[in-house]
Amino acid sequence: MTAAEGVRLQKALAGAGVASRRVCEQLIVEGRVRVNGVVVRELGSRIDPERDLVDVDGTAVQFDQSMRYVLLNKPTGVVSSMHDDRGRPDLRRFTGGWPERLYNVGRLDAETSGLLVLTNDGELAHVLAHPSFGVTKVYVAKVRGAVTPQTIARLTRGVQLEDGPIAADKARLLDRSGSTSLVELTLHSGRNRIVRRMMAEVGHPVDELVRRGFGPLHLGTLPVGATRELTKVERGALLTLARREPGEPTPPGADRETP
Repeated sequence: MTAAEGVRLQKALAGAGVASRRVCEQLIVEGRVRVNGVVVRELGSRIDPERDLVDVDGTAVQFDQSMRYVLLNKPTGVVSSMHDDRGRPDLRRFTGGWPERLYNVGRLDAETSGLLVLTNDGELAHVLAHPSFGVTKVYVAKVRGAVTPQTIARLTRGVQLEDGPIAADKARLLDRSGSTSLVELTLHSGRNRIVRRMMAEVGHPVDELVRRGFGPLHLGTLPVGATRELTKVERGALLTLARREPGEPTPPGADRETP
């Protein structure tokens, strides 16, 4: 791309909703904008929004305004698919209000409720669902029996399953009442039904399971069955995570799977 081609950086940033053009110019001058990993301070700089990767203060910028990112609080009884061959309830009931054709990022089993991302950004969906990226997920499980501190410690030390060892990045007891306990587990593993299998292995089968967090996203107070678009901040954080190369350092504890 020659100097006369492309779009001025501050114009592209303003068009992406980062800030006004004047504020974007200030961000550039202050050295807070990077293009393809390199700090750019020149206001005359031009980029190709379709090819260049830009971030502000370390947060990725999405120039393609046709991309849609939606957060769903998936109910139980719904399969993580846009079409189920067995006729079970699927995700299409939650995408009818969006003009784009949306797909789910990763999966939750039918009995698990909680946070699921829907998007038409196929590249992001593929990257974030791939095990090599180790996206952290936070689950809250209602389990049978009285979970002890020793059990919590065992979950973080690691347990042996039929497909190999696994350790929770974090585990904590939220509540213990009568014959049930509420446990929060943070994992980056993408193995099938991993939380249910881990809790069964330590003697506390899961009765209810909710995914509360996915990478930088949190379910918050979104009602079951409801959807909302990601905020600009959430979208930037998700894109930043997706642009991280496999093998790059992850937050402490996020790279623990084998104890």
